[in-house]
Amino acid sequence: MQIAPQHPTAVDTSTHSPWRLCVAPMMDWTDRHCRYFHRLLSNDARLYTEMVVAQAAIHGDRPRLLGFDRAEHPVALQLGGSDAALLAQAAKIGEDFGYDEINLNCGCPSDRVQSGRFGACLMLEPAHVRDLVGAMRNAVQVPVTVKCRLGVDDVDDYDQFRRFVDVVSESGVSVFIVHARKAWLKGLSPKENREKPPLWYDRVHRLKQERPELTVVLNGGLDTVAACSGALNGDQGTALDGVMLGRAAYHSPHILAKLQTALFESSAATTVDVIAAMQSYIEHQAAAGCAPRHITKHMTGLIEGIHGAKRWRQAMAAGDAPWASWQALTAAA
Repeated sequence: MQIAPQHPTAVDTSTHSPWRLCVAPMMDWTDRHCRYFHRLLSNDARLYTEMVVAQAAIHGDRPRLLGFDRAEHPVALQLGGSDAALLAQAAKIGEDFGYDEINLNCGCPSDRVQSGRFGACLMLEPAHVRDLVGAMRNAVQVPVTVKCRLGVDDVDDYDQFRRFVDVVSESGVSVFIVHARKAWLKGLSPKENREKPPLWYDRVHRLKQERPELTVVLNGGLDTVAACSGALNGDQGTALDGVMLGRAAYHSPHILAKLQTALFESSAATTVDVIAAMQSYIEHQAAAGCAPRHITKHMTGLIEGIHGAKRWRQAMAAGDAPWASWQALTAAA
């Protein structure tokens, strides 16, 4: 039994920002299999790819790097790079593949990314970012967006952040997804950069208040329905246009189903339905040569908190079929 995501949902989503609920781009996690799984949990979440370097999109194995299931829509391609011509070419390739949005990474602080002069270090060059996204916008018809931090190193006060946004928005880009932390380019690992710098949500809300014409999406530390709803329903003038979840969506994927109900007034699939649908998906992918473990690894958080969940996760890690493992778990309960 395969349950295909349905569009549109019962609620008129035109009344909401297309970025109302997003799942963050996460390296080694949000591949096409993970996105298909997340789509089953939320019809309306906007899904993002892992970051793809522009040169890889141009010269690499495009079906492997950029391929996705049409059920994943709406889905955005995140690109990394610092060369306007290459980013424009990669953006056009992404649009031709069918992506609904092209996003530029201005937030990743890893040494490897910095060595290519992109990621978070681009926040030190707002005029250059303006030119990059301007070239991308000229190449495509789909929205071009920016994912950034609040600052880097000691360039971290609110006025500098707002200047970055103001300069970049001169390109016509109007959607900013803001990880509400600054990044340290030296001294912290990417993991530490996701946890140690403090969260400054108030700066993101202030940006929305001062620049109401922009679409502002909050990312960073959101792990409950209440926190997400609070960001979207703040005081007059400060309510944000969207929220983006990262690790919470990956490790506790049921939060996506809860947010589907809370934010879109639309029912979400049950755990049984999702497991059954993923079993069909795994069988289809296995027939095409994909090892099931590449898919089941994304599902281990699905039954978090259920008695016997550890056995189910162990069975998934061993490559067992999720539906058979689920039946064995429920039969033993």
